[in-house]
Amino acid sequence: MSNPSVDVETAFARYEALRGRLPVAEFAAEPLIAGTLEDVAGRFDGFVLDAFGVLNVGETPIPGAVARMARLRAMGKRLCVLTNAASTPRAAAVAKYRRMGFDFTADEVVSSRDIAAAHLAAIAPGAGWAAICAEGDDFADLPAGMADAIADPTLLERAEAILFLSASRWTGALQERLVAAITARPRPVVIANPDLVAPREGGLSLEPGWWGHDMADRTGRMPTFFGKPHGAAFAAALDRLGPGRHAMVGDTLHTDILGGRAAGLGTVLVADHGLFAGRAVAEYVARSGIRPDVIVATT
Repeated sequence: MSNPSVDVETAFARYEALRGRLPVAEFAAEPLIAGTLEDVAGRFDGFVLDAFGVLNVGETPIPGAVARMARLRAMGKRLCVLTNAASTPRAAAVAKYRRMGFDFTADEVVSSRDIAAAHLAAIAPGAGWAAICAEGDDFADLPAGMADAIADPTLLERAEAILFLSASRWTGALQERLVAAITARPRPVVIANPDLVAPREGGLSLEPGWWGHDMADRTGRMPTFFGKPHGAAFAAALDRLGPGRHAMVGDTLHTDILGGRAAGLGTVLVADHGLFAGRAVAEYVARSGIRPDVIVATT
């Protein structure tokens, strides 16, 4: 099975079409342009950091990012990673960052998977869940009652609730089955990664958020989203950082910057490594009206 892909323009247009479902925020008149986070560190007490496009691209750290985090710590800045990656438990994310040379502790990493997990019992008490997940997920960090809906797609019809963690094995045919199942028997659907797309080799893969909004369009049933740009994700990160002047640092306007601003954070867009790498980011800022406080070339 292979996850379909789209280009940046298609992804941007889809984010714009969904603005009515996203948080609302007010923005700076014009962004400050700077080179790196160090150049604007004096403006903030702490940084909430997206991972992809800010710390790493795939399994490779962004050049200079490991040293930059060390220098920010030496300046007394508080750091927290806030990731929408929900395919694996937080411990796996921490281990990945350690392999790349970062020194984040488990308490400094907040994943949308964890945020979703904390709400599942309230959404569907005692339910058996169909989990749309990556291969090999053992659900050890999730409530009891999870089963792999890719291994057994009949769970899409039979389960009492559905949790979408990963689109790595999802297909158009499975999406049709999900839409039919929810149309026939509406049940809670939780999207643990609200991202529409993620940069991959050969294009942008469609992520759980893309499929969740497609389901909503076609069934009239809105899933529950956990992760950026939604408020619970930022609340969890701010709990880690404590009071102060903090900024969300990310590569995506409609998740990192819009969500961060709606949560009352300053915002920093990293232009060179993530969604808008190789593109004129100012054009997308102007078209969306989502204006970060700062645009830096790199972390």
